[in-house]
Amino acid sequence: MAYTKAFKEQAMRLVTQREYTPTAAARELGIPDNTLNQWLKKAGWRPPAKGARDPVLPAGEGGVLSDDPAVLKIRVKQLEEEVRRLRVEKDILKKATAFFAREQP
Repeated sequence: MAYTKAFKEQAMRLVTQREYTPTAAARELGIPDNTLNQWLKKAGWRPPAKGARDPVLPAGEGGVLSDDPAVLKIRVKQLEEEVRRLRVEKDILKKATAFFAREQP
């Protein structure tokens, strides 16, 4: 998948400025960990030393949600897709329940 330069910069900013771990930032954005790690490595980023401040966790894991509009936009799209998928699953389950209810003697 091709990512825009702006998206890459926003993703790296989560790690470099917002103190997310690369794994947490990648999970929040729905991209592979190794992709974000490659971008960070090319930019010269080094992980903080052990014992440094704790990283910010994604909102879904009890962490703080980003203030960055680009990150929020991406998160909204992810959540809308999840809602759509869950609605489809719910409709399938409703139909299956109705079908099996008719089959009972």
